[in-house]
Amino acid sequence: MPNDMISLLLDLESNLDKPIEDILRLIKKYQKADGSHWNYASIIEQYKNLAGTQGLKEFNPKLVEKILMKPVRTLSGVAPVTVLTKPYPCPGKCIFCPNDLRMPKSYLADEPGAQRAEKNYFDPYLQTTNRLEALHSMGHQVDKVELIILGGTWTAYPESYQIWFVKECFRAMNDFQSKNDTEKITKKYQDFQKKFQETEKKWQTNTFLNTNPLENKENFSKLQIKGEDISETYNQLVKKYYLEPENALGVVQYQKATWTELEKEQVKNETALQRCVGLVIETRPDEITPASVKKIRHLGATKVQLGIQSLDDEILRKNKRGHDVKTIRTAFSLLRQAGFKLHIHFMANLYGGSVAKDKRDFAKLFRDRDFRPDELKIYPCSLIETAELMRYYKKGLWKPYSHEELLEITSFTLTHTPAYCRITRMIRDIPSQDIVVGNTKSNFRQIAEQHAIKTNQKMQDIRSREIRSSNFEIDGVQLKIKNYQTSISNEKFLQFVYQDKILAFLRLSLPLSPTNEVSDELNGAAMIREIHVYGRSLAIGQKDHDDKAQHFGFGKKLIAKAAAISKKAGFSKLAVISAIGTKEYYRKRGFSDGELYQFLHLS
Repeated sequence: MPNDMISLLLDLESNLDKPIEDILRLIKKYQKADGSHWNYASIIEQYKNLAGTQGLKEFNPKLVEKILMKPVRTLSGVAPVTVLTKPYPCPGKCIFCPNDLRMPKSYLADEPGAQRAEKNYFDPYLQTTNRLEALHSMGHQVDKVELIILGGTWTAYPESYQIWFVKECFRAMNDFQSKNDTEKITKKYQDFQKKFQETEKKWQTNTFLNTNPLENKENFSKLQIKGEDISETYNQLVKKYYLEPENALGVVQYQKATWTELEKEQVKNETALQRCVGLVIETRPDEITPASVKKIRHLGATKVQLGIQSLDDEILRKNKRGHDVKTIRTAFSLLRQAGFKLHIHFMANLYGGSVAKDKRDFAKLFRDRDFRPDELKIYPCSLIETAELMRYYKKGLWKPYSHEELLEITSFTLTHTPAYCRITRMIRDIPSQDIVVGNTKSNFRQIAEQHAIKTNQKMQDIRSREIRSSNFEIDGVQLKIKNYQTSISNEKFLQFVYQDKILAFLRLSLPLSPTNEVSDELNGAAMIREIHVYGRSLAIGQKDHDDKAQHFGFGKKLIAKAAAISKKAGFSKLAVISAIGTKEYYRKRGFSDGELYQFLHLS
């Protein structure tokens, strides 16, 4: 890959009229000397310094604007901040899962978010601060943050680590632009590193707490797992090279916090300048119990990414998934009763599968009332060298889908996802150099969308209908309600639309039973599971007069309609699974605080 900044800037100048998606793909072609990608703030800074020299044209503000706005990041109304947990043993033994020892299970060191985590010691405060600074420097509004915590199986980490990790993310948001503890925290890790180096011979490796990706790649090469010949598992090696040094050096003691310490930062965040308006964790269906669900909620989470992968017991067994479909049904029920948004990972092309089976399973995801998720990630299986699936590939037992087969299943998912669900991602953003065989086109969603349009197939999922930066006429806005049932509730998807484009929506759940398995305080309550208003993210309290969706009062109107529907259905109270940073919003609309939820009493 080219790594010359001048070449990149010349390339950008000559492609300035291309769509933003093409510009972003062009930038990804270029790398710095250490193998990492240029961030957008650096590109803008270099362009300002170099414009008019070395063959570049005079400064053109349009080029800066094209990169600066990078609209995809905040057009859904919030600023997404993704952070990764540290490498840690995982309860899963999935044959398709990468075993990159530098990363938490299932993640790869070459992925952009993973690189940020590695360079920041996997520390939550450092990662959150780094991401907020990057978004802010590109001109994005970062008042409303969706915090996305990824990395292995969240609920398998020690409770004290979970509390500490979330607490430090909140602390970073609370501190942003007023206080900065990054130097102090970095110094702490450097001290741990120094202690480790003093006893390095004991550990027989120099991989611990190194933030240099190139050095880590070289140092880990002799330890790295080969999928076709696994002598020691990921869990065994992570215990040996991470957990043992961490315990001996005091890192585990440092990465601990109490519920009281977390709650202190949560209270601060309710009125902070950077508020957490959504918190996402990811886990496995067999990790979901009434107790774990309540704990996730206590952390402030509002959405759970759940890796179900398949709805076929035989495929789950062949891929050593470790749970069955019945377990998935139970997880859906408990999470929905608690009000969480259900963000599901669905994998095609697994060992033992076929396009026909994948299509059948995907249809079942919405046909069967036990499921019906709110969001989806579609991840066709990619072969990674460190995954056990390499054995099956070498024996001719598994092969990747052809372009035509992949197009068939991806276009099927696009055209068979109902209007109340959002396909957040299609094709995992795995760097092409990490894929042994299979698809390496990161824009396959675009290819599938073009195929659907060409074959006159309709796409109705939320993402294909978002208003984004488009203008609208208020007189043309309509309120529409999509009704559907699950095994435990009547669900109502309320949406304000303009020419079939979504401006705002609300998910209302009317439980079929007066008793809630997760929380007594939810007994007899209807539940607002999500409110979302689209358009570029605006500052808290800021008004916009350019016909954008945010701050047109759509949220307030949706709440009033949800209350009226709930009251008519016989409910005496309306609960909301509010994020920490949205509590003030709901208080101003008549909601009072409960233990883990907020309530509007319907007189």
